[in-house]
Amino acid sequence: MGSSVISTELLVKPSLTPDSGKQPGGTGVADSRKFRWPNFAFPALALSLIVSLRAWNIGRSPFPNDDEGTYLAQAWAVGHGVGLAHYTYWYDHPPFGWIQLSWLAWLPAWLAPDLPTFVQGRIAMLPVAAAGALLVHLVARRVGLGRPAALGAMLLYGLSPLAVTLNRQIYLDNFAVVWALAAFALALSPRRHLWHHVASGACLAAAVLSKETIVVVLPALLYALWHGSHPRTRTFSFAGFASGLALTGMFYPLYAVLKGELFPGAGHVSLIGSLGFQLGSRAGTGSMFQPGTEAHALLNEWLAADPVLILGGSAAVLAALTVRRLRPIAFAALILVAVAARPGGYLPKMYVIQLLPFLAIALAGIAQAAVRALPGGRVPRIAAVVTVLATAAALLGPVWYQGDRDAVRTNDTTVYYDAARWLRDGHIADPAHTRIVTDGVLWLDAVDAGFTPGTGVIWHYKLDQDPAIEKTLPHGWRDIDYVVSTPALRGERKNLPTVEALLDHSKPVATFGEGNGRIDILRTDNTKAVR
Repeated sequence: MGSSVISTELLVKPSLTPDSGKQPGGTGVADSRKFRWPNFAFPALALSLIVSLRAWNIGRSPFPNDDEGTYLAQAWAVGHGVGLAHYTYWYDHPPFGWIQLSWLAWLPAWLAPDLPTFVQGRIAMLPVAAAGALLVHLVARRVGLGRPAALGAMLLYGLSPLAVTLNRQIYLDNFAVVWALAAFALALSPRRHLWHHVASGACLAAAVLSKETIVVVLPALLYALWHGSHPRTRTFSFAGFASGLALTGMFYPLYAVLKGELFPGAGHVSLIGSLGFQLGSRAGTGSMFQPGTEAHALLNEWLAADPVLILGGSAAVLAALTVRRLRPIAFAALILVAVAARPGGYLPKMYVIQLLPFLAIALAGIAQAAVRALPGGRVPRIAAVVTVLATAAALLGPVWYQGDRDAVRTNDTTVYYDAARWLRDGHIADPAHTRIVTDGVLWLDAVDAGFTPGTGVIWHYKLDQDPAIEKTLPHGWRDIDYVVSTPALRGERKNLPTVEALLDHSKPVATFGEGNGRIDILRTDNTKAVR
């Protein structure tokens, strides 16, 4: 880099690091400062489409997951005090995810208090989805994609039926991937300010504190930081990054130290013990390439939802390794795929959330590289772009149309709406002195209906797995008045003896839906006076 270029950049805007103002994609800082309405209008229109697609029918599809109720209850506890959630915290996940959820969920709860609580929580996820889509566009620009290709990456990610479904749900991965994308955007900042690199480390820490599994992208982020930092000040950039990462991330182990729960011991949970379980002793889901395993079934589920982005993006990731500007993104995707594909590991349904944005950027980047590699002038390239778009429409159209159509038209949750309304409508007199068992999704609805958290409304897992709850039930199932029988609760009856006894010794007072998806409000035969 010539000294005249450095001095010019410093005269234009003082910086902690000298830079030519060029980002890896070759777009100069001066050019990025020009206001051109299409540069903002098209991403804004795309964002409106993406958020609208997620918001449309958000409370009706997909069917609620018990994890959604758990995270929402934890978020509710953040705003109401310690020890109120139904889920005993044992360091299985860092707490920042549901802390963020608590910051967002109060507004939907205030504006629409009559909605089931899981729907309120899903509405709170819309700003998170919007931030993720915008960051996909920003990261795509910073790895060298032109505006059309970056917009394409944003739409590939935003319109994918798999992303639409998972971004609606209350999953910690949705928070984590937003912070991880912010970390990449800052590491690749064309300004190359030191504070950008410090903030990149802090953003990765925030991602890990939202969902710990995202930490595996650290090597790819360091690779991006190497490309995004100036050779003369690279040491300071990495030191700043490490400082941001450590100073932000240390709050979690410090919390465990202050509570005396860093190391395993008698009578308490621990951070180190939980990490040992997650990394070593947790039952795996098998290999995703071996038929008959849970991981293989999950892979098939992902492919059925969006084969184009999963398969096309994976192929693009391999090709992206040959394109210098795209390597940080390809590297991140490869690490995430390798972790998912490891034999014997545990693969959750929501894990693919972390992978989707990197696949979308890689696919759009390879499409751009292919067009730019074509010989000839502007006309052949325009023709190639039209061909690429037509081909993409032919491939994506039928699959995505059906998937997104199902997302906005399917009604999977009526039974939860009806059960939540029944609980709140006062059908059970004196809920403050009544004991009821629910799954994780309806637990908070029962709390809103007046049941006492913890001892009055009991999460079904607690009946057989929490000694503190067992002490309050000296007569076992006979100390329970009602049970809300949901698909999730019935699915665990063989593993939870008290739940099975409750279902065997109770009769329905209300039923919503039919078949395996129904919800029954059951009153137990505990000889107490009927209220």
